[in-house]
Amino acid sequence: MNRRKFLQYTGLTTGFLLVPNWARSGGVFGQPASIPASEKKKLADAALNAATKKGAKYVDVRIGRYLNQSIFTREDRVENIVSGESYGAGVRVIADGAWGFYATDQVTPEGIAKAAEQAVAIAKANAKLQDAPVILAPQKGLGEVAWRTPIVKNAFEVPVADKVALLMEVNRAAMENGANFINSSLFQVNEQKYFASSDGSYIDQDVHRIWPVFNVTGIDPKGGRFQTRASLGTPCGRGWEYMSGAETGKRPGVVTRYTDSYDMIEDATAAAKQVKEKVAAKSVGPGQYTLVLDPSHLYLTIHESIGHPTELDRVLGYEANYAGTSFATIDKAKSKEFKYGSPKVTVLADKIEPGSLGAVGYDDEGVPTKQWPIINEGILVDYQKTRDQAHIMDQKESDGCSYADHWSNVQFQRMPNVSLQPGKERLTPDEMIKDVERGIFIVGAGSFSIDQQRYNFQFGGQLFYEIEKGEIKGMLRDVAYQSNTQEFWNSCVAICDESDYRLGGSFFDGKGQPSQVSAVSHGSPTTRFDKVNVINTARKIA
Repeated sequence: MNRRKFLQYTGLTTGFLLVPNWARSGGVFGQPASIPASEKKKLADAALNAATKKGAKYVDVRIGRYLNQSIFTREDRVENIVSGESYGAGVRVIADGAWGFYATDQVTPEGIAKAAEQAVAIAKANAKLQDAPVILAPQKGLGEVAWRTPIVKNAFEVPVADKVALLMEVNRAAMENGANFINSSLFQVNEQKYFASSDGSYIDQDVHRIWPVFNVTGIDPKGGRFQTRASLGTPCGRGWEYMSGAETGKRPGVVTRYTDSYDMIEDATAAAKQVKEKVAAKSVGPGQYTLVLDPSHLYLTIHESIGHPTELDRVLGYEANYAGTSFATIDKAKSKEFKYGSPKVTVLADKIEPGSLGAVGYDDEGVPTKQWPIINEGILVDYQKTRDQAHIMDQKESDGCSYADHWSNVQFQRMPNVSLQPGKERLTPDEMIKDVERGIFIVGAGSFSIDQQRYNFQFGGQLFYEIEKGEIKGMLRDVAYQSNTQEFWNSCVAICDESDYRLGGSFFDGKGQPSQVSAVSHGSPTTRFDKVNVINTARKIA
């Protein structure tokens, strides 16, 4: 056996040994089926009754079983395999007008009742320091209901060896096509969440998400420069069927479009070839350009410049210490006159889009999920809200935006999917490009920077193509664009139709103290922006 094979097989063995015994014993982590809803209802009732007896006016309890698996590889070896399971409950109450929360891993009637009593004690202590009582938007009890991500095949039931084999094939394809380095990973999450409240709701949810990702590096041996290209597949709320590899169409001459399924090997092959082209590409000349932004790129700009500024807790200053505030202050939305973008720009928030990371049936306050406008034809009209925030906007219902990333953490306002809506008239990316005299077509998300009020920003990308007199020319490098949120979205002049719509997103949107992460998607078609400042990001090599 040569050294390469030795490293490959010992890397796989080492990674496999890191997986707990129960994760290797068959089935979904070798565990029995999740606890029946009837048993979880009995546990939840123990918490509801205990908290009510201690004086709570409102109670909710979340019983959660969280499964995750991450596989990490590099070139011809497995770097790590991490599998985890966590089970516990969190109880949240309102007593004396204040919130209280307590979590426990002792998921028995006695353990969960004790946690409920502790939550009430914390609420009463908080009430002594609180100026005004919590005001909850009304929520009708839903009785016993359930929701499940509509997957075809559970990724956790696929053998680890099959997943490793796929990543090894991805790496091999990249290396054989000219990449100098590649690392690839596969993230999988299953959240089995049970919610009950004193409003009369008992909600059982089974949420699945998957994210295949790689990063390819190419090096110029003469000049010492290197370039990278990350994967163009999207994290999504799907099962293993997403990895079926079906090709779903070509983007305008340069990239492949992946929507309902993802060919990771094909993408890695293309990335290896493109990264060599990127190394040899000419450096961009700074100046004003028309930008044509692919959905694989634009999702991040939407996330940072629309998603975050319209979180109501950030607008109110609750996030100021950790992640900043927002320029999109309440007076702007209430006036219904603030021009966030051009009339082309309509942005909807939602937690229901099929296949999206944010798609669930109910939030962690028992509120049914929905879709609603944030920006309507360029005008800022609303924010993202929870039950205790609705009254601030003179509204009578929550938007279903309350979530926690774990049973041990308290739920709070988290971003839903926030998506730019397609244009109303038929328009393809090729047609959009035809009348661009001097522009750049940008694919994939890169580095970015944005200020504490989510206003002034700079964004890079993965691939950059010069547009000259209506045609895509050669590749460029060292590209980033600078603008401010209002100026940028008001420079939007064209949006492709719904046939070009695609999601992007991330598992790891961070927020709060202590910090929590959330999975969120953002959709858009290819979109055009005129007269945007582009800078050259190259560093001089001595």
